[in-house]
Amino acid sequence: MKKHIILGALLMLATAGYAQVDRSIQPKPGPAPEINLKDPTSFELKNGLKVMVVENKKLPRVSIQLTMDNPLIVEGDKAGVASLTSSMLGKGSKNIEKDVYEEEVDYLGANIGFGSQSAFASGLSKYFERLIELTADAGINPNFTQVEFDKEKERLIEGLKSNEKSVSAIAGRVQSVLAYGADHPYGEFTTEETVNNVTLADVNKFHSDYFRPNNGYLIIIGDVDFDNVKKIVTKNFKSWKKGNIPETPFSEQGNASTTEINFINMDNAVQSEIAVQNTVELKMTDADYFPALIANNILGGGGEARLFNNLREDKGYTYGSYSRIGSNEKTVTRFSATASVRNVVTDSSVVEIVKEINRMGSEPVSAEELANAKAKYTGNFVLALERPQTIANYAYNIESKGLPKDFYKNYLSNIDKVSQQDVKNAASKLFKGDNARIVVTGKGSEVIDNLNKVVINGKAVPVKYFDVYGKAIAKPEFKKELPADLTVNKVLESYIAAIGGKDKIAAVNSVYIKAQGTVQGMTLDFELKKTTKEQFVQNIMMGGNSLSKQVLDGETAYMVAQGQRKDLEGDDIAKVKAESSPFPEVNWLSGGATLEGMEKVDGEDAYVVKVDGGKMAYYSAKTGLKLQEVSVQEAQGQTFKTTIVYSKYQDVGGIMFPFTLSQSLGPQAIEFNVTEIKVNEGVSDADFE
Repeated sequence: MKKHIILGALLMLATAGYAQVDRSIQPKPGPAPEINLKDPTSFELKNGLKVMVVENKKLPRVSIQLTMDNPLIVEGDKAGVASLTSSMLGKGSKNIEKDVYEEEVDYLGANIGFGSQSAFASGLSKYFERLIELTADAGINPNFTQVEFDKEKERLIEGLKSNEKSVSAIAGRVQSVLAYGADHPYGEFTTEETVNNVTLADVNKFHSDYFRPNNGYLIIIGDVDFDNVKKIVTKNFKSWKKGNIPETPFSEQGNASTTEINFINMDNAVQSEIAVQNTVELKMTDADYFPALIANNILGGGGEARLFNNLREDKGYTYGSYSRIGSNEKTVTRFSATASVRNVVTDSSVVEIVKEINRMGSEPVSAEELANAKAKYTGNFVLALERPQTIANYAYNIESKGLPKDFYKNYLSNIDKVSQQDVKNAASKLFKGDNARIVVTGKGSEVIDNLNKVVINGKAVPVKYFDVYGKAIAKPEFKKELPADLTVNKVLESYIAAIGGKDKIAAVNSVYIKAQGTVQGMTLDFELKKTTKEQFVQNIMMGGNSLSKQVLDGETAYMVAQGQRKDLEGDDIAKVKAESSPFPEVNWLSGGATLEGMEKVDGEDAYVVKVDGGKMAYYSAKTGLKLQEVSVQEAQGQTFKTTIVYSKYQDVGGIMFPFTLSQSLGPQAIEFNVTEIKVNEGVSDADFE
């Protein structure tokens, strides 16, 4: 009984104590946690290489990071030389053949990678000496061969070509050009022309000029002993010679005098890429640094931030909207607020983004927003400390950026000191909503009329036009009037005549097409079979194994992806049937297609035909041939587009077929080159089982 009385009394006391807590009042945050970062032990070689060592015995691993803090480089008409240098480093050395080098790295279970002015390695600490030897040898004594150079050059050009029609890639390029200028290290860009200007001698010279110890920092973290590190590093890096590091002059482009829209037309865009941006002068040693981090986090730091809540959660304009701000000791950096939005809401999104930017500098953030931003920084900072690369970067920043030795030890306390007024002041100074460049990359025929009507703070915003390389141009012609007597059937009949005529097409019962393409250096085989009996099979293979397959036998259909089969039903079967005809335009003559207008496709006037299911087909106004097909889907506020471009038509049995099929989904593009086409042969009912 006594035991129960005592227990009851304790419960009453606990309940009374609970009742005294006012849950409507947010608890005051405690003091910022103390950060105990171990200071590195350092030494310097005679050639100027600074070495920092952080001993960490928790795990038997070691990480090695080599960085050269050189002046910023303008590559000019040889833009791409740094990228080629980076891709060729780490492929063996003058002392070790490429295959032998790579096999040994794999055997050690290690990772070794290079940038044009950096290197990184990680692995078990028992192999530390060999990791240092391999890293030093490949970095200081690279074996740059013409064969490897030609391979890397071809790969780089292939990547550039795949981005030629990527709206996001072109948007990013022009945003940088307009922010910094095309002759600035952060504004210049690589093209096929500049890559073709680069020779193997240029790569050797770039490496000789910039891969030097003068401004080098070697940071080693892990289960190592300082004295042993000093001995091994000295042995392997003492022969690395100093050099005169070239400096390339560049200018800094100023911000716009007043807010303006900079528009880049992309006829294939199904959504607009928006960046509201301005350059800023911000260093990590500035008083505004920590308030700027908090201000940016509240504005566009993630799913809880203002931009995200406004444009996605409230308006449903986009899948996400974010902002970022950089810091740099060598030049100006950039603040930008970005979003990818549906064409129809491009102008409204611009207005909302600028509104949120201006609100940051005109009114204080709430206490809750400030507290949440600080908590997020604290969590991310603490988690990042588990990664050796983080510690290495901190050590590098302190040495190269002139930071106080206790900068990161006091990082969280400095975050904690930021006030609401500090955030407002920093945003007002750095987020320049009143003289921002609003860079919009999108489909002019659908968005430009509304963009020309944008009004911000009672003022009409001027629109200026730029090409895909950031050069100012006159306003393009976005729309052309269709001929008064033109109908969709006339467009389709023109196409049928262009590829061979009705009689030739009427004699076709089946078509068999084989093609081959490459993606990331891997070969893909494409096979397509169609019949007039609503039979269809499309198979994409790699190494003889099917990656994706669709089959229609006339009534039932299925698809196979990654070895998993799925039977199709209803609308999905109807979509495959719509693709099954060797020449679906013949069927569209009887209905299911509408003429939408005229647009440019790679600079060529094209008639736009919309067919059931939302697919758009584009036919040359000059030749009648089909130039491309675009299929669009929307999910969770984001638009997904698949484009197939048809080119290089050739005659096969009196019928013109495209021999190049370029398929793109978002930024990914694959070009298939047709190797074989058969008409009325090579196809049987067994193919569609």
